[in-house]
Amino acid sequence: MKDKRILLMLHNRDEQALRAIIAEYGALCRSAALDILRDEQDAEECFSDALLTVWNAVPPACPENFRAYLLKILRNHALDRYKARQRGKRGNGQYPAALDELAEILPAQQNTEAAVEQREMLCAVTEFLRTLPQKQRDLFVRRYWSFSSFAELAADFHMTENNVKVTLTRLRQRLTEHLKKEELL
Repeated sequence: MKDKRILLMLHNRDEQALRAIIAEYGALCRSAALDILRDEQDAEECFSDALLTVWNAVPPACPENFRAYLLKILRNHALDRYKARQRGKRGNGQYPAALDELAEILPAQQNTEAAVEQREMLCAVTEFLRTLPQKQRDLFVRRYWSFSSFAELAADFHMTENNVKVTLTRLRQRLTEHLKKEELL
């Protein structure tokens, strides 16, 4: 119900919508950006950028799930900022490494047909993740959503770095099999 109220305020160009978004989703958005960027100031700036994007996009956009819509916009801003920061570092960050690990499985979006395929792919990956035990699912999400390093994952999950790498390799293989079964690869 809060999301519908926020969307209505955005459609009416009521600036109170921004305050409502900050009150409802501010902590969540800052936390999500901080997971990617590891810097509070950058996370705050990404949240501000996401608010501006939402303000400019709604209307005409009318998302069914406002929370997911906002988080996707925020994540895109955070990833763009992360990429910009990492350009000069050439491989020191976890983002390129994590994406390289998935590059053979997940296609890049290039056109409308690819966007539809990407949506089907996302549904299939979500379905796959639901079949995993909680620990494996958390490990996969932390690596490929939050871009945690192998060392961070090993410490947080009480595993060796090698065990983390082997587990993620096996999960990617299982994901590949699942996507082939769904005829998406």
